Amino acid sequence: MEASRQGPAEGPLSGIRVIELGNLIAAPFATRLMAEFGAEVIKVEAPGEGDPLRKWRKLHEGTSLWWYLQSRNKKSVAINMRLPEGQEVVRRLVRDADVLIENFRPGTLERWGLGWEALKAINPNLVMVRISGFGQDGPYRERPGFGAVGEAMGGMRFTTGEPDRPPARTGISIGDSLAALHAVMGALMALLHIKSGRGTGQVVDVSLFESVFNMMESLVPEFDAFDFVRTRSGGALPGIAPSNSYPTAEGTYVIVAGNGDGIFRRLMGAIGREDLASDPRLASNDGRVVHVDEIDGAITAWTSRHSLDAVTAALDRAEVPNGRIYSVADIVSDPQYLARDMILPSTLPDGLNVKMPGIVPKLSATPGAVNWLGPQLGEHTAAVLAALGYGEQEIDALVASGAVAQAPDGPAGEPA
Repeated sequence: MEASRQGPAEGPLSGIRVIELGNLIAAPFATRLMAEFGAEVIKVEAPGEGDPLRKWRKLHEGTSLWWYLQSRNKKSVAINMRLPEGQEVVRRLVRDADVLIENFRPGTLERWGLGWEALKAINPNLVMVRISGFGQDGPYRERPGFGAVGEAMGGMRFTTGEPDRPPARTGISIGDSLAALHAVMGALMALLHIKSGRGTGQVVDVSLFESVFNMMESLVPEFDAFDFVRTRSGGALPGIAPSNSYPTAEGTYVIVAGNGDGIFRRLMGAIGREDLASDPRLASNDGRVVHVDEIDGAITAWTSRHSLDAVTAALDRAEVPNGRIYSVADIVSDPQYLARDMILPSTLPDGLNVKMPGIVPKLSATPGAVNWLGPQLGEHTAAVLAALGYGEQEIDALVASGAVAQAPDGPAGEPA
């Protein structure tokens, strides 16, 4: 399963072993990011169906295309953690692990004898990253929490959408993804604490709602100081003017961000409104916010008379930040995406060539790499267990007991 533009064999996280006890989005996205930068990620899945993400969204030959992306560079080991024998395999995995990332409901791993106290006793330097809906403590800790709930409780849904319509959601699982980013950040901070000789392992407690809430800018102090409740504002950026989406002559929209003082004057010059450019009321953002409807009306009157190409060209000449609203068709053919290696050609097990997203961020000396796409369920079970010291007969016995499972057809793909 090849992908082009690989980085060096030794990524910045090379030598870091990560155990993933997670499924769907938050924990798997976090471990994907670490795997792309060289960490050895061993993904533990339940025998049978494995991670439900294998069947989410668009499927090819019965497997989700999202799965191939979300689980690239990972090793799949199928373990039944409800059985004592499976729990013992996990404990042996933890002995030499640096990080364990999980997203079960709080208390689940404790019931299986795999909670923090038990695992810390096995490996005092373990960093245990725990992702949940509401955190590991507090009155809501045992509630089930998906990303959509975190987006709602975190304040994002209340501020998203048109003012005269119900709260909207973004078209992606943004709550889960934000939690994943905070999980990686927390894991790396905890690893640095250990590697610098200042301490041992610890728990990184990441909740979905707090990860969303952390992105909500000045929401709380504005409410506390002024009793101001930020609500839905459509395409505008509230309190920052002008920054909105504006219609063009052919019915498309263009994003214009003219909210810097100098940028605003250049924008008004580009649209032929020198009167607004020199208006002292509009010299700074606080004044422009008061008169934002007048400003937006002037911009709309100009953009609606011109084509999208003409609008973007004029704004580029004036050095005013602007942008088309891209569909995925625009993305995969855009020269900036291509120049930045953000569209990677990949090959599925049956030979189908499929484009996949590239790697972020870009590191100059130790860039990330895509070595293989998401594996078959249990593809690496035998190899990982053998590395833990299990003999062939012991592995066969674990398979027979249902404690572990292997891929029926052997490896589906090797590193490119």
